[in-house]
Amino acid sequence: MNDLTSNEVTGENADAVIIDTGCANISSLKFALQRLGYQILVSKDCADIKGAKKVFLPGVGSAEYAMAGINERNLFDVITELKQPVLGICLGMQLMTKHSIENNIDTPCLGLIDTQIAKINADEQVRLPHMGWNTLKNIKASPLFNDISEQDYFYFVHTYCAPESVHALALCDYGQNFSASLQQDNYYGVQFHPERSGKSGAKLLKNFMELC
Repeated sequence: MNDLTSNEVTGENADAVIIDTGCANISSLKFALQRLGYQILVSKDCADIKGAKKVFLPGVGSAEYAMAGINERNLFDVITELKQPVLGICLGMQLMTKHSIENNIDTPCLGLIDTQIAKINADEQVRLPHMGWNTLKNIKASPLFNDISEQDYFYFVHTYCAPESVHALALCDYGQNFSASLQQDNYYGVQFHPERSGKSGAKLLKNFMELC
């Protein structure tokens, strides 16, 4: 079952599926995509997710709780075997990594991107969580970032991050350089919230929906 009635969007006519992991506040993401003209299905059904043209993995809260929800819904194998483009947002991106050390708990994650998550290296001049608008830097040539520059602002809310790595599509500087976006194979991630990032975020969502 998903949160939509049978005479609305279905797995057959949806442009994308947002995975219902049980811990994400997904309404703003769904509405942002609908404003761009896309038909969006929210579902935890394995067949819907496997058959989707594009897949979103959102997330809020802790990695430990989110991974428990994924495992309880038997979604681990479904997510890790997808071949279509998948975009993880905020915690959703972090769940794509190998593991997350959050609240002093080492949580095994999906293992889709060869990196890990740790607390932002903050000092007295940097408050946690990192909350607010920031620009990106070292943006790689990727279709996900078409027509997006280092002058564009994106909205962040997080305390943990992925370090710089070969899989980073863009970096952000807050206490340290960290990966603001990651990619490995068909799995993409952004640490910021594109659905809350105005025109720049809308452009990134459109870029993702246009990926082949």
